[in-house]
Amino acid sequence: MKLSSQIKKYFRAKLLNILQQEGYIKDELPVLHRSVLEVNNVMEIKKNFNWDLDPIIDIPIYYDFDYSEDLNERRLRDAESLSVVARNISPRVCVDIGTAMGHSAALFGINAPLSTVYTVNILPEEIESGAGGVLTTGAFSKLQIGSYYRERELKNIEQIYANTATWEPDLGVIDLAFIDGSHDTEFVYNDTIKMLKHMKLGSFILWHDFNPALTKQYPWINSVCLGVEKLYNDGYLKGRIYHVRDSWVGIYRVE
Repeated sequence: MKLSSQIKKYFRAKLLNILQQEGYIKDELPVLHRSVLEVNNVMEIKKNFNWDLDPIIDIPIYYDFDYSEDLNERRLRDAESLSVVARNISPRVCVDIGTAMGHSAALFGINAPLSTVYTVNILPEEIESGAGGVLTTGAFSKLQIGSYYRERELKNIEQIYANTATWEPDLGVIDLAFIDGSHDTEFVYNDTIKMLKHMKLGSFILWHDFNPALTKQYPWINSVCLGVEKLYNDGYLKGRIYHVRDSWVGIYRVE
């Protein structure tokens, strides 16, 4: 049986992950391991950036537990990481790549009520065709995409249906971007560059499924971190990435 290119990519990622675990491959993230600063909690993020406001998290899913990966209140740590940035920098334009049901878009809309949140998601037929990469969360129907923020009747969120492999943002200056679409290395790399082209110094980029300590356990986290490593190697990133312990979010201020 002939394997599709998507299946080949998936098994290649799994094999790479196993070889790294067994020590057959050298550290592929040397710059990342030097550049990430892990902090105890979101209060340390506030202290570092001299912020005053606490994040607003009134979305039940972030307090839920469904999988072992949710241990240590991982979902809540993720929500805090996103929300504290949005609440304190008050972005005029926020871009949320990877809408899914719309929970992260809702977090941004609630914590930055004066912003316009543009949330981007690929349509399911493109995922099924393989055009959206391999390491995607799921192929949500068009009706499901963004259903949560619509249920909340948040008016400062605008939905964009697009494949970020070909989509070119035309939204003005972007103050805050969240990269959580396809977790394939090339998507993480290209999505970030597209955001950086429209960002000024002091803007913020956040990546989901980012935790350098877990790259040997989860292939999709390894893939995201490889994309961020490449961004450092190619000169797109220069400063620190901050990571709240037990979260799967990286926080970077553009320098």
